[in-house]
Amino acid sequence: MDQSLVDFERAFADQIAQERRAATLVQAKVAHRNKLRQVENVNRQGARRFFLLALTLIATAVIVTVVMFKALYLVLGG
Repeated sequence: MDQSLVDFERAFADQIAQERRAATLVQAKVAHRNKLRQVENVNRQGARRFFLLALTLIATAVIVTVVMFKALYLVLGG
């Protein structure tokens, strides 16, 4: 009887240890997934900002060119 009780306690302790390891592993996986999502969001935001910057630079160049030629037209003979 004493031996079976000791075996039961050992098995119980082993089961608790396995469950703790599994919980720790799940927690690590969740943290890793969250980190990947954050990195993905930052990359997506960076791409949007870069596109907006490029669009702004192109629009600025077009506007400056148009204004420059209008001013040149007015100065030279408009």
